[in-house]
Amino acid sequence: MSKSTYPLKLPASVKKAAAELAANDGASLNQFIAAAVAEKVRCLRTAREFLRERAGTTKPKDMLKYLRWAPKVPPHSSMS
Repeated sequence: MSKSTYPLKLPASVKKAAAELAANDGASLNQFIAAAVAEKVRCLRTAREFLRERAGTTKPKDMLKYLRWAPKVPPHSSMS
C-alpha cells in the first residue's frame, strides 16, 4: 500500500478526544485518523452506489408524477 502525507489541523478538543479513543483501542492517533477517513469514504461510496442502483434509469423529472399525488396540505411540525 502506498502512503502519502497530509498536514492536518484539528481543533485541540477534537485531537484530544481522538487521541483518547485511539489509545483506548491500542492504536496510534495516525492509525485512528486513517481508519476514520477510510470508514467515511467507504460509507459515502456505498451510499452513492446504493442510490445509483435504486434510481436505475429514472430521471429527476420522473419524480414529478409522484409529487403530484401528494396531498396539498402544509407540512406539520414535529417540534410542537
